[in-house]
Amino acid sequence: MPYWLRRILISIPLVIAMLFVSFLLMRLAPGDPATMLIDPRMSSADILQLRKNLGVDQPVHIQFFKWANQVLHGNFGYSYCTTQPVLDMIKERLPATLLLSVSTLAVILLLTFPLGLISAHYANRWPDHAISIITFTLMSIPTFWIGLMLIMIFSVHLNWLPASGFSDPLAGGSGQLTIITSVAQHLILPLISSVLGGLAVLTRYYRFGVINVLKQPYILAAKARGIRPVTIITSHAFKNAALPVVTLLGLELPGLIGGAFIIEYIFAWPGLGQMGIAAAFARDYPVLMGTLFFTSVLIVVGNLISDLTYAYIDPRIRRPK
Repeated sequence: MPYWLRRILISIPLVIAMLFVSFLLMRLAPGDPATMLIDPRMSSADILQLRKNLGVDQPVHIQFFKWANQVLHGNFGYSYCTTQPVLDMIKERLPATLLLSVSTLAVILLLTFPLGLISAHYANRWPDHAISIITFTLMSIPTFWIGLMLIMIFSVHLNWLPASGFSDPLAGGSGQLTIITSVAQHLILPLISSVLGGLAVLTRYYRFGVINVLKQPYILAAKARGIRPVTIITSHAFKNAALPVVTLLGLELPGLIGGAFIIEYIFAWPGLGQMGIAAAFARDYPVLMGTLFFTSVLIVVGNLISDLTYAYIDPRIRRPK
């Protein structure tokens, strides 16, 4: 069986397990959706009928299997608060979440490798010390605090960038370039907050990886043959030192996506994170489970891509055991 197919088959029960645990924890939390919809004039019989209509009067495992069966048929239910189809709400919010998450991942990778290479090449010298101070500082600062400080500086005091939202409502009827510019302006602050929160750890790991690779015998042999240091780093150390980073990136993806929930809430970014948090406060279980479903799929797909990338870099992983 091909390696990529094995990884996909393993991912399916992983998604199911994540969803069941999420569903169980959500149902075990105090209260239920009926408490949010109860009218003081309703009788006890009306409340029982309401709980029955919502399906929260049955055991948790029965509720989960009914929900899973509906999902298999493409039905994610309807929002308790807005009565909209959950799938339509997710389709409306998913592009914003993908834009922020993919942009964050791309910028992190574009910065991690150059910073790690520079830090390793100038190990224990001033460029390495400067990068180390910055990365250790970023590792100790919560992401939400970075976001709040960026809003205070660039939106409140300097008034350079918008503090919230996805785009300027007045740009909706303008040209395509105006809309893209508006979205880019709104994206800058959430993107910086997400990148700074995930960049530091990967840069440190890549620095250590490059330093360890540069101590290997084949690197010493390359130096003995007179190969330039820049060529040694870019051609020999770059790929081999990337293996720990690829592994760590797969482990960091849940944190990046979970952190995106907080970033979306702080910047009123209209993505799945903001919708999921609002649904949690409102006990809107169908919306919350729909959000968790797509978030779980994104996390598993991200880890799958990480595993396949690792196998591409190191072909030994693909060998059957």
